[in-house]
Formats: sequence, C-alpha cells, structure tokens
Amino acid sequence: MGRLKLQSGIKSIEEEPEDCESTSSNKAALACMINSEVGAVLAVMRRNVRWGGRYMSGDDHLEHSLIQSLKALRKQIFSWQHQWHTINPAVYLQPFLDVIRSDETGAPITGVALSSVYKIVTLDVLCLNTVNVEDAMHLVVDAVTSCRFEVTDPASEELVLMKILQVLLACMKSKVSVMLSNQHVCTIVNTCYRIVHQAATKSELLQRIARHTMHELVRCIFSHLPDVGNTEHALVNRGSSVKLEGSGQDNEYNFGNKQLENGNGASEYDGQPSSVSFASNSSTGLVGSMLDENTVGAGNGKEATPYDLHLMTEPYGVPCMVEIFHFLCSLLNVVEHMGMGSRSNTMAFDEDLPLFALGLINSAIELGGLSIRRHPRLLSLIQDELFRNLMQFGLSTSPLILSMVCSIVLNLYQHLRTELKLQLEAFFSCVILRLAQSKYGASYQQQEVAMEALVDFCRQKTFMVEMYANLDCDITCSNVFEDLANLLSKSAFPVNCPLSAMHILALDGLIAVIQGMAERIGNGSLGSEQSPVNLEEYTPFWMVKCDNYSDPSVWVPFVCRRKYIKRRLMIGADHFNRDPKKGLEFLQVTHLLPDKLDPQSVACFFRYTAGLDKNLVGDFLGNHDEFCVQVLHEFAGTFDFQDMNLDTALRLFLETFRLPGESQKIQRVLEAFSERYYEQSPQILANKDAALLLSYSLIMLNTDQHNVQVKKKMTEEDFIRNNRHINGGNDLPRDFLSELYHSICKNEIRTTPEQGAGFPEMTPSRWIDLMHKSKKTAPFIVADSRAFLDHDMFAIMSGPTIAAISVVFDHAEHEEVYQTCIDGFLAVAKISACHHLEDVLDDLVVSLCKFTTLLNPSPGEESVQAFGDDTKARMATVTVFTIANRYGDYIRTGWRNILDCILRLHKLGLLPARVASDAADDSELSADPGQGKPITNSLSSAHMPSIGTPRRSSGLMGRFSQLLSLDTEEPRSQPTEQQLAAHQRTLQTIQKCHIDSIFTESKFLQSDSLLQLARALIWAAGRPQKGNSSPEDEDTAVFCLELLIAITLNNRDRIKLLWQGVYEHISNIVQSTVMPCALVEKAVFGLLRICQRLLPYKENLADELLRSLQLVLKLDAGC
Repeated sequence: MGRLKLQSGIKSIEEEPEDCESTSSNKAALACMINSEVGAVLAVMRRNVRWGGRYMSGDDHLEHSLIQSLKALRKQIFSWQHQWHTINPAVYLQPFLDVIRSDETGAPITGVALSSVYKIVTLDVLCLNTVNVEDAMHLVVDAVTSCRFEVTDPASEELVLMKILQVLLACMKSKVSVMLSNQHVCTIVNTCYRIVHQAATKSELLQRIARHTMHELVRCIFSHLPDVGNTEHALVNRGSSVKLEGSGQDNEYNFGNKQLENGNGASEYDGQPSSVSFASNSSTGLVGSMLDENTVGAGNGKEATPYDLHLMTEPYGVPCMVEIFHFLCSLLNVVEHMGMGSRSNTMAFDEDLPLFALGLINSAIELGGLSIRRHPRLLSLIQDELFRNLMQFGLSTSPLILSMVCSIVLNLYQHLRTELKLQLEAFFSCVILRLAQSKYGASYQQQEVAMEALVDFCRQKTFMVEMYANLDCDITCSNVFEDLANLLSKSAFPVNCPLSAMHILALDGLIAVIQGMAERIGNGSLGSEQSPVNLEEYTPFWMVKCDNYSDPSVWVPFVCRRKYIKRRLMIGADHFNRDPKKGLEFLQVTHLLPDKLDPQSVACFFRYTAGLDKNLVGDFLGNHDEFCVQVLHEFAGTFDFQDMNLDTALRLFLETFRLPGESQKIQRVLEAFSERYYEQSPQILANKDAALLLSYSLIMLNTDQHNVQVKKKMTEEDFIRNNRHINGGNDLPRDFLSELYHSICKNEIRTTPEQGAGFPEMTPSRWIDLMHKSKKTAPFIVADSRAFLDHDMFAIMSGPTIAAISVVFDHAEHEEVYQTCIDGFLAVAKISACHHLEDVLDDLVVSLCKFTTLLNPSPGEESVQAFGDDTKARMATVTVFTIANRYGDYIRTGWRNILDCILRLHKLGLLPARVASDAADDSELSADPGQGKPITNSLSSAHMPSIGTPRRSSGLMGRFSQLLSLDTEEPRSQPTEQQLAAHQRTLQTIQKCHIDSIFTESKFLQSDSLLQLARALIWAAGRPQKGNSSPEDEDTAVFCLELLIAITLNNRDRIKLLWQGVYEHISNIVQSTVMPCALVEKAVFGLLRICQRLLPYKENLADELLRSLQLVLKLDAGC
C-alpha cells in the first residue's frame, strides 16, 4: 500500500527485547534519566511564582495538575519491575507533553520539557518492540506541533522554536519513525516550514537552523523512497484531504495570515507576556487548523486528487512524499502568482524563497532517484508542475537560481531521462540555448552559468548520443545535438577579443563530447558499418515506427533512416519556400510524398516540417481550391485539442502558419479549426457553429486589444454582450467568457508567428501542447557505450570542432590550455581514423602543421632557437608526428604537409642523420645487434654548435661534429644558458616525434595511404631542372629520393603499387640532369639497390626491373 517496510534505510532494528535499552546498562539507568528530566522541569517551574503552592479553605494543599502529573511519574518510575519495552511510553511521556501543550507555561519551562522529550527520543528508550510505540510517537508529534507557550523575550522564544525543530527532526531520524503516519509526517514538515517562514523576521541563527532542519527532514523522508513498495494500490479515490499548508495560486504567501499569535514588530516585547500557539484545538493539530485557508493538496488546484484520510493515517510512505513534493513545487508557484500585498513577506520577492524550495526539491530528487519512476503521482508532478516551474526559473536573472535549476535538471536527466524526453528538449531549446547566446539579452553571468551547465551535461558520456538519437533523428523534434555542438564551437571562438574563461569553458564541453566518442571506439559496432539509406518507394514518414527501442540492431537503422528523412524534408522545405509547387515535386521525386498527392500527406508535411515559410503555408491552407480545402481539414486533424481551453487551442493552431488577411480565407481556416475543436473538446459548446463564432470573436478581441490603432478598447461587458445567444441560441456561462476575455487581454494571440526555427519562449499554451505530445511521443532510446551513431554525429560537428580548437590553440597562452587542445586534436584524429573520415584527418593535419612554425621562412639558427622556446610549436610538432605514426593509414593529402615539416627539420639539421638510410636498411640491420640508430639524446646539450657557424653537413652528428673541428677561421660566441636549454628542448621534442618510424613502419600502411606518401615525396622533391639549381634544392631532392627508395625497399611485397611512380621519378632525374651531381648518383644507386633486392623475389617484375637499368646507359660519360 505504498508504505515503508520496517526494514527501513535507517538501520531498522530487529533486536531482542533487552537490546532496546542500547544506551543504558539496565532499567535503573533509564529510570534515573527520566527522573532527572522530571526534576529539571520541576526546578524551572518552581522558579516561577505562579507554579508555587496554592492554598484554599482549610489546610488542603492543592498543586497544579502539570506538577501533580510530574510528581506522580516520579513516584512510579523506580517501582516498575517489567522490561522497558513492555511499559507504555505514554505513561512517562505524557507529563512532559502536557507541559509542552499548556499555554500557561512560559518559554523556559516549555524549552526544558522539549529537551526532555528530545533526550527520550534520541536515547533509544523507544524501539520497534516497545508496546504502543506507534501511539506514543503520534502523541509526541501532536504535542510538539501543537506547542503553546508564553513569550517574555525574543531570545527565549527563539530557543523554544529551535528545540521544536530539534525534537521533530529527532522523531524523523529515530528508528521508530517508520511507525509515524503519512499525516504526522506532513504535519512535521508543515510545522517546520512555518518556523522557517517566521524566522525571516528573527535572528539569522534561527533562520539557518530552521532551513537546515527542513533540508534534513526532506532528506530523511525521501531517503526511504527506494524502500517503498509499488504504490499503484495506494492511488485511491478522492476523499477528505489532509493537506500541507502552503500557497495556492490565489494567496499571497499565506503564512503571514495565521502566524504564531504573538503579533509582529517590537511592540510584542513591551513587558506584556503574549501567547504563542502552533495550532487550534483541532485534534489534527496544524493540518486540521489550516483547512480554512488556501492550502495545497496533492495535485495542483482544480484537478488535484488528494489521498483519502484513511490512507493518510497509515504508516508513512508515498502518500506523504507526494504531498510534500507537491508542496515544495507550490512554493515555486507562490512567486509566480504573488501580488505585492502589504502582508507579503519580503523573503518571497528576492531569490531566497525559490532558492530554498529548489534546494529542497533537488535533495528529494537526489535521494528518490530511480525509485521515483515506480510512483506515477510523483513522476507526473515532476513531468508537469516541476518542469514547468524549472522552465520559468531557468530564465531568472539570478545566476544562483539558474545554477540550482540546472543542477536539478542534471539530476533528473541522470535518473528519469526516459520519462522526460520532450521536457529535456524544451529545457535545452528554451533555456540553455537562449541564455548561452548574448543575442537574446542574457547577462554575462547567465551565459556563463548556462555554459557551465551545458558542459556538465556534455561530460555525461551518453548525453550527446541520446540527444541525437531521440531528438535530432525525430522529425517532430528540434536538432538539439546539432544546436548544442554549434553553440559550443561558436562560443569557443574568440572574435576580436582575448581568450576568456567562457571560451575555455566551451572548449572543455566540445572536447568532452569528442573524447566521449573516442572512448567509445574500442567498444565495437562502428556506425560506418551501417548501409546507406535509400527511399525506394513512398511510405508516410510520420507513421514510421520502430519495433524495438531497446535492441540496437533494430533502433540504430531506424534512427538513421529517420534522420535521412528529416534531412530530405529540410531540403524539401527549402525548395518549397522558393517555389511551393517545385518543393512538393521534389518531395515526390524523393518518395517523401506520393506520386499522386493526397491531402493527408501534404498536411503532414506542413505540420511536421521545420523551417517552412509560414506565410506560404497560410496562403496554401486558406486557398479556395478543393484540394487545398481538403489539406486544411487534414491539417486541423493533426492537432490534439483534448481537454484544452478554446484560446489555448487557437494559439497552438495559429502558431503553425500565418493567418491570411482575406476574410474568406480566415473563415475557411477558422471553420476547419472549429470543427476539430468541437470534435475533441465539446465541453459546454452546443455545436461547431458556436466554436466558430466564438473563435471569430476571439480573433476580433485580439485585434481590438493589441492593435495600437484601436483607441477605444472593448470592455469585458462588450465582449460578453457580443457573444449572446451564440451557443445554439443560448448564452455561454459568464465565467467562461470572462476567463477567455482576460486571457486574450493579458496574452496576445500572435497571428504572425515567429519565422524559422530559432529558440522560442515557452508559453503556457506551448507547455500544454508539450504535455499532450509527451503522452504520444516515441519511447526514449537509452544509448550504451558503443559507437553506433558516432560516425554521423562526428561528420556533423568535425569541421566546426577542428576550427574552434585551432583558434583557441592559436590564441592560448597557458600550457594547460595547450594540453587541452592537444587532447582534443588527438581525439579528433582517433575518431577520424576509426570512422574512415580521411578528409577530416587531412584537415586536422593541415591545421596542426601551421602551428609547428616549421613552415615559417626564417634563418636556421633563429628558427632552432625560437622553436626551442615555443612550447606551443613543440607540442604541435609532437602531435603531428604522433598522428602520422598512429593513424597514418588514413592520411591522404596531409602527407604533403607532414613532409614539409620533415624537410624543414632536415634543412635545420635536426633530423637524426640516418633517418633515410635507417629506413631503407632496417631489415638488413636488424640481424646485426652491433648496428643501430644513433641515440639522439645521448649528446649533451653542451655540444651545441656555436652561433654563426654555417652548416656544412646535415644530421645531428653533423651539427655536433662542427664543434669538434679545429677550424677557427670564423669568430665564435659561446651560447647562453637559455640557448642551450632551448636546443636541448628542441632535441628532446624531435626525439619524441619518432620521425624515422613513419618510413620504417611504412610496410604496415594501407595501400591508399602508402601511395599518397610516395606521391607526396615525389612532389616534395620538385621537378628536376635542366641547368643549375641551388644546392639547397638539390639537398632536398636527394633527401626525398632517399626516403622514396627507403619506402620502396620496405614495401617490396607491394612493389607493383609503387614501381610506376618511383621509376618515372628516377627516370626524370637521370634524363633531365646534364651536370654530374649527387642527385643522379643517388638515383642510379637507388635503382640498382631496388633491382638487387627485388630481382630474386619478384620474377613477374624481372623484365620491368631489368629494362629500368637501361636508364644507366643514357647517362652522359661525364656523370
């Protein structure tokens, strides 16, 4: 029945009877403790002359009943022979509770009695085995929530209020709290909230304690939700209601109406003691006493369905949690509906009250978590009332409130996203995407909080995948993933300004999304395996359904198909906006509309396609052509006006197109609307003509009230008079017409709706529509850690992402930001490679090569020095070569840029001297352990070449050997420590690059990539020129030729792939050179080596190889 099981979360006790006395060794100790509490209360009472002895006629000595009961308890307490759990707790609690209830006792006496009860509750005198423990707990709660006392000074009053909070919290935290009823738990929360409200006019300490206690109560209550069984049977019919006192939509913060009866202001403490009372004499205490005021039940206003009284008296469970949660939501309504009445408390007008309520709601959701899903009433409160308020407070100018709203939505996403699909879409579209862009007028603080929230969402591994699968791939939803990815990319761009915290924040979000994709790569099921979507015949796109939303083999092809349809519809919309006829023809060709147009398919195209020109849609729907009229009626039939007010329905209808200006077209449109509205929500309308006349009347009223040219506005009486006898000859109820009149006056019906997608504001009518749609929307797809849709998602965001990371990297000045960007680059490279997106990888390589500074023309020594001092350039260089080594299989045109960097390093003498020869001789040298590559970092930084020495040989050994020569013809200057350090950093960077691996490991490259690498080398070598060429050009050509021969020898198994290009290159060199030079020598010897190594293995190529040797015969004798 939705109550707590005794195995509660707070260490439920199932002990032997004697274990109940867990804090005392024996009965006597407990008796002494209670005796000392009696003594403490009596001692304080004796200090007040009122409680001294009273004498009447004769010698009879009469005492007050409160003192008598305390003394009677004292007499009995040591004479009890039984175990404590067999004694009715009411016997030793009642005297203290009487003192608490009495309005004759002063604050000091009440305070001591409360302390006594607190001690009894917290010292585990009561346990689940105690006789009548349930009644005892109810007595305690009733007494404490009905506490009365005389106030003599502010300090003593605050002390009593604090002790009341202390006792109530102790009752909820006690192990016997599971015996409390739903009603009593509500009463406890109610009392606590009253003190929170009162504390606003009292000391800061009481305010903080009261709020802390309220938080603890909510946490304590909702921590039990996972232990509660299913509550379907607990949903009972409406009966009398036990309600939490709060604020309905019409009251002005009602706690000001019946405050504790001590009045307000300083006059309260003018020497006259006044009385404080928490409740009337009603047996239900606070709850009963407040029923005559505006109160909040379990629902919201008129449609609320409270729990019946019988259920509220059972041990507490979901009923009280629903009441409390609704009460917390209603605190948000207070701010929304509050007027500036003189009695209103100032606390309600700043961010204090909503922040307090949102904090409590957040705690309840954190602790309730997934369990909320099992309880329909709690879930429906979150789906509708709570989320509606979150949407409103999300646009608050207070960053604190916005931050708390975002925290709640993140918690809801974690626990309940499957139940909140359209609510989440609305939150991102109408709150986050609006606030995070300055064009909507948000302050910088709002933008920052919204961006922080978005980044938090992006750090949830499956968030973006789920947004894409559920919203971007749904034709009726907006492209939230695409919009968020674009927002992050744009927000990371520093435009005409230095890099700010906001740019870094957006970058973090972007890289979190990319790294999430990179992490999913190892989990299989890459999206590239999906076959392309083709629509071969027409099927109604709005009717497409998925058979199984939990099986990826079913839903993945389904969402891919749906996304394809959505894209084609967007293209169709673009065609339609330019020429409606051609737009429809395009959709017919692409099989999104039937070859022979029918009204329903065109109506659904208008209804479900975003981006249509609403003027054109309005003109089409208002046209007198018979087909257009049929489309109009089908279009109206796509709306769900069930249980909707007429003005709300009309607003929703007219938001989807622009109402034409001609009266005949307006008539046709309103006729179709009225027919549909009457069909679904007849309510008090007699026929569809009544709906039509009233709709016309509303349009006229709307024009009258909101057109500036109309000077004399229609009054309410005018409107009611204009609509007499339209309901089948009878009048419509005055209240009904009055409500419509005020709704139109307050909120204009926009007959020229917003064009384009944009990020609209959430209006009440749109929210009602959203709640209707949420009942029919497709189930929420929960993504796992496999990369089903990452290929398509990455294709959408890769370009802007690389651009954004590059711009931030360019502007950044701190190494931490550099590293963040590098992580992003590597993640992009991994995804591009694994999803076979070669173009993206090439773009990335091109972008990164610019940051290496190696392509900048500058003198050699200066370049080396600058490179050593430039952390960004060194990091970019290592990243370029890391990508080349890891993901070389998928690099195509990017090899040219990588080779440009390698050639620059070669010209600067920074490459290991034998990169090319090692690459070629790798297989030969591997057998000889004595041979190996020089270890570049074994040379000390002290061996740096002197400044100004011309380079005579290349390679690291060449550079350092200059220092050892005895050539002292040129003046030398000793390098500074900074220069030495810069050179050392340069050498370490080059070593980390493992440039030689690109060529030695080329045998593992995929064929396409290998071919592109060979072509890049031929391209980098340049066309040999007849006549003189500079030594530098020749050096480059020789180096490229060595590398080309090296990869040819390393790939002898794939010689057919490379041979043609290599042979043509060598042929060009030999035939175009007239002077003897190193290049021709290298070319000839290279050719000979290729033939020597390959002839024994490649018989089928033997003829071609031997023919190639004829080139040698063409050499001039001088060569």
